[in-house]
Amino acid sequence: MRSLMAPPWAIRIRDEAPLTVVVMTKGTTWIRPDAGEPVRLTAGDVALVRGPDPYTVAEPPDAPIGVYINPGQHCTAPDGRSLEEEMYLGVRTWGNDADAPTEVITGAYGVEGEVSRRLLDVLPTVIVIPAGDPAAPTTLVRLIREEIVKDDVGQDVVLDRMLDLLLIAVLRNWLSRPEAQPPAWYSASADPMVGHALRLLHNNPGHPWTVAGLAAECGVSRAAFARRFTQLVGQAPMAYLTDWRLTMAADLLREPDATVASVSRRVGYGSSFAFSSAFKRVRGVSPQRHRSDAALVAVGTD
Repeated sequence: MRSLMAPPWAIRIRDEAPLTVVVMTKGTTWIRPDAGEPVRLTAGDVALVRGPDPYTVAEPPDAPIGVYINPGQHCTAPDGRSLEEEMYLGVRTWGNDADAPTEVITGAYGVEGEVSRRLLDVLPTVIVIPAGDPAAPTTLVRLIREEIVKDDVGQDVVLDRMLDLLLIAVLRNWLSRPEAQPPAWYSASADPMVGHALRLLHNNPGHPWTVAGLAAECGVSRAAFARRFTQLVGQAPMAYLTDWRLTMAADLLREPDATVASVSRRVGYGSSFAFSSAFKRVRGVSPQRHRSDAALVAVGTD
C-alpha cells in the first residue's frame, strides 16, 4: 500500500501483522513503538517492524492519532468510522492529500508460521537500513515505487515478489551486523560442511537421514561431521532434524487440505502414531488439537 500524508498526521497500527516492511520514498516520518524510542525515517530508508504488538507511525512524532489500521487492514477514525473510501487516492494508494510531502510504501506479512518464528523471535522491534548504507536495496526501492501505482494484469504478484526480495535483503543486512544475534543455525549455514548438511535437511526433511548418510554427503567421517555440526548448531544432527520436522509439520497442519497422515509422511515419519507421539511430546498438544486451534485463529482473524 502507498500512503500519501500531509502533516500533522499519526496512524495507529494494530493489524497484528507479525512483520511489516516500510519503504520511505519521500519526506520523513517516525515509527513509535509502544516500548522503546521513536525511530526516524527519511527518503530511501527501509525498515522492518516486528509485530504483533501495536505501534504508531507519525509526522511529527507527537502528532495525535487520527487513523487506526485494524486486523484485515481495515482503516477507521478514532470514533470507529470507516475511512477506506474517504482516504482512497487511486491504485493501491490512500492518504489525506494527493500532493502530500510524505510518501510511504508498506507491505504487511499477515501469517506467522513456526518456521518463520525461528527467525522473527530474534529480531528487534524495528530494523532500519538507511538510504546511505552501502548495502541499501536502492534499486529495489526504486522499482517498487514505480510498480506500485500500475494496474497491469498480475501486478499484485509482481509486487509481492519484489517485497519478498526486499525483505530478504533487509534481513541479510541486519543479520550481518555485529549487534545482531542470529540463531546458531543461521550462522552455521555459512560453514561449508554444516551449511551443506542444513540445506539437505531443510530441503528434504522426509528423507530417512542418518548421521552417517549426512557425513557421506559432506565427504567427511561420521565422527568429524557430528562433532562439527553439534559445535556450530548447538544440537546433534538428529535432534536438529527432529525439531525441524516438527516445526515444518506445525505449519503444514495449518493447510486446509492437510491430514495428520499426509503431514507425517511429508516430514519423514513412517506412521501417524509415531508422528503424533513425537509432536505431542515436543509441542504439548496433539497434531489434531494444533490443527483445530490454528483453524480457530484463522477464523478469528478473517
